[in-house]
Amino acid sequence: MLLGVNIDHVATLRNARGGVEPSPILAADFCEKSGATSITTHLREDRRHIKDEDVYTLIKTIKTKLNLEMAMADDIQKIALEVKPYSICLVPEKRMEVTTEGGLDVAGQLEKVTEFIKPLLDAGIVVSLFIDPTEEQVKASAKTGATFIEMHTGAYSEAFGTDREEEEFMKLKNSAKLAQSLGLTVNAGHGLNYENVSRMHEIDGLYELNIGHSIISRAVFTGLAEAVTKMRDLIK
Repeated sequence: MLLGVNIDHVATLRNARGGVEPSPILAADFCEKSGATSITTHLREDRRHIKDEDVYTLIKTIKTKLNLEMAMADDIQKIALEVKPYSICLVPEKRMEVTTEGGLDVAGQLEKVTEFIKPLLDAGIVVSLFIDPTEEQVKASAKTGATFIEMHTGAYSEAFGTDREEEEFMKLKNSAKLAQSLGLTVNAGHGLNYENVSRMHEIDGLYELNIGHSIISRAVFTGLAEAVTKMRDLIK
């Protein structure tokens, strides 16, 4: 499996003081040098952490791949078409949420999602859909033209170590198998940490994990290079 590192919360810390430190640009460089195979940023509509200028700088400086998380917003789509990251991941977005809550309801807005991602696909950008691990959402995703899905691992992460763990894990495993049978490449992420990530090895064909909060949290104590290297070693 590959490791994509989300650097949003480096920007969150920077914005707490309104200055320039710590730099998410420098953080991306540290992550890449420590084994990250892609850098993920979420350009939210309220710009609460990553700013437009961060995205425009990152596309010029990173040496791996830029994965831009985004909602179905016209202004963000415009930026994506200008910047042309390697990939975008379409996510749901609510103004009052602390972090992304739940997957994108592709099945409930199939036509809208399909129309929104078409210009991105036409521009040569890889499109991934962040969805809950259900049969309905996987099958709908396969109809949109997207070539990737990212399974929302939040329910599994919360259930880890409880009597619900196996049930939530099997949802991921079964959804990944179905997605691959439909021609989709499968990523996963949300809430994964140094303890619960180990079971991702049990999901055949999982391509990349996108992990941010736990890596940045560990980096506070151990440094960013060690935190990325440790996670990379766990998912090899």
